[in-house]
Amino acid sequence: MSIRSQLLKGILDGCVLSVIEKEPVYGYELSKKLQSSGLQDVSEGTIYPVLLRLQKNNLIRGEMQPSDSGPNRKYYYLTEEGHSALSDISREWEQIVSPVTSLLKRGHHDD
Repeated sequence: MSIRSQLLKGILDGCVLSVIEKEPVYGYELSKKLQSSGLQDVSEGTIYPVLLRLQKNNLIRGEMQPSDSGPNRKYYYLTEEGHSALSDISREWEQIVSPVTSLLKRGHHDD
């Protein structure tokens, strides 16, 4: 597994919750939104296990809805627990990203 894949795996739940918080989405639409935000390596095959886990942990709920183009689609919504988890993830991410960015800056040495 690449370094990028390992890093993404650690934060993907937060990214998924963040997209769903903005508007309910179905799986394929979710993967396209993540890809268009710059996470091109997030495929549908990656998304569905994440959605199942988040649903099992009661962070999201799925609801079947009719589709204009074909069969019904399962749209995902954040639960109260999901909103709380997203806040926690965002707070933790902010506490990690700044020091890590500072540490990893190349060519910058503190003497």
